[in-house]
Amino acid sequence: MATRALALCVRSLTRSSTRLYQGSVIARSSSALLISNDRSFSAISCSQRTRRIEQSRVSQLSRQYGGLPPLTLEAISDRVMYVLKLYDKINPEKLKGTSHFMKDLGLDSLDQVEIIMAMEDEFGFEIPDAAAEKLMTPEEIVQFIADKKDVYE
Repeated sequence: MATRALALCVRSLTRSSTRLYQGSVIARSSSALLISNDRSFSAISCSQRTRRIEQSRVSQLSRQYGGLPPLTLEAISDRVMYVLKLYDKINPEKLKGTSHFMKDLGLDSLDQVEIIMAMEDEFGFEIPDAAAEKLMTPEEIVQFIADKKDVYE
């Protein structure tokens, strides 16, 4: 009987008359007490049980991912070149690993700052300003990122 009353309590709290607010269940219905065989279950005890059930459902539905695959120099180089090819002021046909941003590609210092910001977004870490001023070719960017991420091949 207690199982049936608990099931009724859980069903009544998980219907559309409930809402989740920061991990707790708040009942908006008028059925605050359920009475079955002279036993009363308060909404608080039902909400605690419901919270445990909801937490177990959430843990069953969430996916657990492992880390990213290890970086290689080739993968870093491909990602750097991909970001540079997507930059609208760079002609992809002129872009090589040894192309100087200002001399060969005709970019200015503001374009270089935008490129460095794009690299920071791509690789997920901040490049200090002192180092960013020295990165003038794609090869230098690849080498800097490889040193920062401890990639040596």
